[in-house]
Amino acid sequence: MRLNATLERVTDRIRERSAASRAAYLAKIAAAAEQGPRRAHLSCGNQAHAYAAMDDKDDLATTRKPNIGIVSAYNDMLSAHQPYEKFPDIIRAAGHDAGATVQVAGGVPAMCDGVTQGRAGMELSLFSRDVIALAAGVALSHDTFDAAMYLGVCDKIVPGLVIAAATFGHIPAVFVPAGPMPSGLPNDEKAKVRQQFATGEVGRDALMAAEMASYHAPGTCTFYGTANSNQMLMEFMGLHLPGSSFVNPNTPLRQALTVAATRRAAAITRLGNDYLPAGEVLDERAFVNGIVGLMATGGSTNLILHLPAMARAAGVLIDLEDFHDLSETVPLMARVYPNGLADVNHFHAAGGLGYMIGHLLDAGLLHADVKTINGTGLDGYTAEPKLDGTAIRWEPGAQESLNDKILRPASDPFAPTGGLKQLQGNLGRGVIKTSAVAPERHIIQAPARVFSDQEQVKAAFKAGEFTQDTVVVVRFQGPRANGMPELHSLTPMLAVLQDRGLRVALVTDGRMSGASGKVPAAIHIAPEAANGGPLARIRDGDLIRMDATAGTIDCLTQGWDTREPASFDPSHSATGMGRELFAAFRATAGSADTGACSVV
Repeated sequence: MRLNATLERVTDRIRERSAASRAAYLAKIAAAAEQGPRRAHLSCGNQAHAYAAMDDKDDLATTRKPNIGIVSAYNDMLSAHQPYEKFPDIIRAAGHDAGATVQVAGGVPAMCDGVTQGRAGMELSLFSRDVIALAAGVALSHDTFDAAMYLGVCDKIVPGLVIAAATFGHIPAVFVPAGPMPSGLPNDEKAKVRQQFATGEVGRDALMAAEMASYHAPGTCTFYGTANSNQMLMEFMGLHLPGSSFVNPNTPLRQALTVAATRRAAAITRLGNDYLPAGEVLDERAFVNGIVGLMATGGSTNLILHLPAMARAAGVLIDLEDFHDLSETVPLMARVYPNGLADVNHFHAAGGLGYMIGHLLDAGLLHADVKTINGTGLDGYTAEPKLDGTAIRWEPGAQESLNDKILRPASDPFAPTGGLKQLQGNLGRGVIKTSAVAPERHIIQAPARVFSDQEQVKAAFKAGEFTQDTVVVVRFQGPRANGMPELHSLTPMLAVLQDRGLRVALVTDGRMSGASGKVPAAIHIAPEAANGGPLARIRDGDLIRMDATAGTIDCLTQGWDTREPASFDPSHSATGMGRELFAAFRATAGSADTGACSVV
């Protein structure tokens, strides 16, 4: 199938935009690779330090066996990462059987946005991505590894690990998922209880019972937020093994896939004949494929921040116009909560990523001719893994959807576009995700209510102040102001206002959760208010028009842009809960439209 013309045009545009930076990047990793196996350059004393605790120290010191480094985000507070506790032992045994040695190179932090929503800790969340990249860089800086295996799932963890993998792009990189928890309380029932609690219809005991029934076991939360969007992304970009993203933890198939991933890591080092440096996988076609997957699945808006940062680490420059143009071309093929009632387990059972990749390839909407850790092009990712004893064999995946309320072909999608729009106007530049927003709410024109943090919005809601159509403007939420926390805790009350018949929208230079849904939200507005952005000049009562159909975001009040801007007061977000440690990140962060990154 010939490539779709828009896909080809966007890819060429990214390639041209990135020509100089990508060439410099490839020259850098080629020079690193040319220095040969890394351990050969270490002195005897250096090596003795590196191997002292290992049972197979003689192999490390005297043979040319590949040495695999594990970078792990394990902790047992995150349900998604708790299964990783046992992975190093599985990988060590599999590596030994494959003729390799294995060491845990280092750990990286992994925070849970579900725990920190609406709390001070959320102001560290976005920059934890950059910390993860730095921590993984420290782990790999010992220069003793021929390949790296990255164990991470959730929101900022995978993007941070990809930034590190790209930075050490001469080292092959295999990403190893842990899988989603089994299905619990349906997500729509959980959301209903949250709204009932917001209006006082039920008490905290009912809310707690619903939350515990939803988040109930090891594995990723089952809604299609940022964590599961990350797993999709790694498969579409060829960094996972085919069909491995949504296999539940602590199952024989999950363990066999981890063993198979280890074997691939051992096979693709520079010591063998199938050398595949991470930097060659992470080219412009891989990132375009990732964006296509994001649009086709209705994935998390957080990846609009993360993908440009990941790509920049590999010398690839992505712009919001690339997301917009691909979204206008790629059909929405999946309905997974919050864009539907199904969870990721239902999605996987209906045919999952292999089904989607196959149909998108047939439609010319993916690059097939990419490098992947599987050793195939992307067409190898239409297969699904099956157990053959304790080993894996791949069989042809589903050709037909097993539930067309969850998964449809590109020729008969849920919507003709991916549901992501770039917004531009006199208020700046941002995005809106419309895949779960009713069409009659794609255009909202109403007076503004202006707030400087989400707690002010909650107080106004509790006081009953929202009685008319309103555009809620929450400013000073960008990366340089307070680290760009998610404002997901506003979703239930804004949904309540919408259900009461009001036309409401959110406009912010902050983020919404990857699970944001039916309330129209113009997010990531740049430049941010704390850095001279137009939102700093908006006042209560100004008439705001957000038009997702035309792709515009404007203030219609005459003379608003001549006012003195409101000043940002950092006193509430500069200290406490570790925020003082992140002052350097806030001071140096890029704008949201380039990834809001401090390290690339």
